[in-house]
Amino acid sequence: MGFFEAFGGMALGFLGAGLAAALCCIGSAKGTGCAGEAGTGLLCEDPGKFGKVLILQVIPGTQGLYGLVVWFFACFRMGMLNGTAADLTVMQGLQYFVACMPIALGGFLSAMAQGRVAAGSINILAKQPDHWSKGMVLCITVEFYAILSLLASMLMILNI
Repeated sequence: MGFFEAFGGMALGFLGAGLAAALCCIGSAKGTGCAGEAGTGLLCEDPGKFGKVLILQVIPGTQGLYGLVVWFFACFRMGMLNGTAADLTVMQGLQYFVACMPIALGGFLSAMAQGRVAAGSINILAKQPDHWSKGMVLCITVEFYAILSLLASMLMILNI
């Protein structure tokens, strides 16, 4: 019995789906935490900027949502959420695992990078309040790559 056969296809598919959700949520927690730390410093000086700080802090949290969407979609396609679960072959399990990796890795890394950009954008808000939207545009540039990762995972899952 080989290594992959010992786990079975369903376990490999769940591992991929679980990593998609977990890694994206870890990245989002780190990203929103980084932005939140920068935001608390500004809010000590100017509590009136809470709304703009909150927007900048929330942006790195979207990757966690993307990971959860992929987890949900993969589990649904594997039959776990609609009661049609069947034993997946090892090949099918590996296909789900690989399909979940773009968002797992892309979401994890982009959320942390976006958190650092959001923290820098909070510095723009502190020093040049009229230009805070420029920082938001920089954050959204990073978001584009998380969306590409989401798209790649979704397209692969749909074609299994």
